[in-house]
Amino acid sequence: MSLERAKAYLKEYKMEDQIREFPVSSATVELAAEALHTEAGRIAKTLSFLVDGEAVLIVCAGDARIDNAKYKAFFRAKAKMLAPDEVEERIGHAIGGVCPFGIKEGVRVYLDETLKKYETVFPACGSSNSAIELTIPQLEQLAKPVCWVDVCKLPA
Repeated sequence: MSLERAKAYLKEYKMEDQIREFPVSSATVELAAEALHTEAGRIAKTLSFLVDGEAVLIVCAGDARIDNAKYKAFFRAKAKMLAPDEVEERIGHAIGGVCPFGIKEGVRVYLDETLKKYETVFPACGSSNSAIELTIPQLEQLAKPVCWVDVCKLPA
């Protein structure tokens, strides 16, 4: 179960008790924002892509979208999301609970600049009804990103 993978990972940092589990779904940005009584942008959405045959995660603000030109300039490839049936197999978490915690070895994580406008954000924790509130420095420590990127855009 991927919630257990995320919990085990966060336990290494003594953060497992900070995970919030909801009686309702938080599988989409909208549902998570509703469950947490917060704005959509504070949901740390984790998107999964395939770059040169390898799985990559981009964690961005919930209201952000991939900017294809920026993505292509950074990754030197067209943005290609993982097929829904590949996500759990390659990442270790199913759609709706994808997060950068307790992921499979070799999956590279990138944090997008859109997150930096918030003091705290809420990434999922491996299930479609969980989240954890983290400061940006905590997210950076726990996600162990390759680097910060600027590959998303916010709504006008």
